[in-house]
Amino acid sequence: MVVIKNVTGAFYLKGRPKAYESDGMTVGGKKGFVLSSRPRAYPKTSQQKKVARVAAECGIHKGITRRDLREKMISCVKPKMMG
Repeated sequence: MVVIKNVTGAFYLKGRPKAYESDGMTVGGKKGFVLSSRPRAYPKTSQQKKVARVAAECGIHKGITRRDLREKMISCVKPKMMG
């Protein structure tokens, strides 16, 4: 059995949960796969948008060294977030 859910956009196949034993009885589990869409990103709050903007302006990115991050947090991020 195949269940199709919301196939507009990118989608993928995911397995259904397997059956398990509970008190000597087989519980849950269904055979087949589910064709499901990728989850959408949640909308960002105003505070999250502000933090992302300030981080981009200050040059903070993934893979930055701890020393550089500390310097940029003190010299650049702190004044921009306070003001």
